[in-house]
Amino acid sequence: MKDITDAEFSKIRDYIRSNLGISLSDEKKTLVFSRLRTTIAELGMESFSDYFNFLVNDKTGEAMVIFENKITTNHTFFMREAEHFEYLKKHVLPYIEESYKNEKDLRLWCTAASSGEEAVILQIVAHEYFKQKGDWNTEILATDISSNALAKAVAARYPTESLVNIPKQWQQDYFTKIDANTSQVSDEIRKKIIYRKSNLMDNYNFRNKFHIIFCRNVMIYFDNASRKNVTKKFYDVLEPGGYLFIGHSESISNAASGFEYVMPAIYRKPL
Repeated sequence: MKDITDAEFSKIRDYIRSNLGISLSDEKKTLVFSRLRTTIAELGMESFSDYFNFLVNDKTGEAMVIFENKITTNHTFFMREAEHFEYLKKHVLPYIEESYKNEKDLRLWCTAASSGEEAVILQIVAHEYFKQKGDWNTEILATDISSNALAKAVAARYPTESLVNIPKQWQQDYFTKIDANTSQVSDEIRKKIIYRKSNLMDNYNFRNKFHIIFCRNVMIYFDNASRKNVTKKFYDVLEPGGYLFIGHSESISNAASGFEYVMPAIYRKPL
């Protein structure tokens, strides 16, 4: 198979930015080559141009699914940026409890859920907080663009060693060892997470607005235009007073977005 040319990389890079929101520098040319070459070889193609034409003309959607799985980075771990979960428990959930006590319906969206670690912790935090506060619905929505990552999230099986940062009591209450090296998330938690495939660049169509959105360590890969676009859509689907959590390596413009700054990586839609 031929190496990727500058012109081919430029086409694929533009396609990635338009469809996935991910902005790649010139230095990522080798990364694109390494992630796609196996797929191209399996298709019996000789060049990246052949593959690109196949991708954009495929009507089944299958080529795009494979492309998304190859290009996106799905790195996460339990209790990442743990201070967010503490703030959620101490400040956000008490606000939700008081403001929506008649509805008793927590609406939380975990975007870019990857293999599910963040969604699991969010559900545990919600469950712990509301379990003795009446009949609250704490189901959360967790989405990702990668079908491979979502399959792992739905299975909810993780290396036991990956649980090391989770509080011991939570490990005992919400995880079960299924063999020497693997642990399963309890049904009590797993069944309250709704996983769906979703692209943040698409238009959002939700029946109700959310109280909380987690979108951490994702927009760092976006260019400014994509970041502004996604942030605006988050603003539109949040209830007034709703919270947006992003990664500590990320920031958004308060003035341009309409969000109020709360603390590093936490923003709020004005009431």
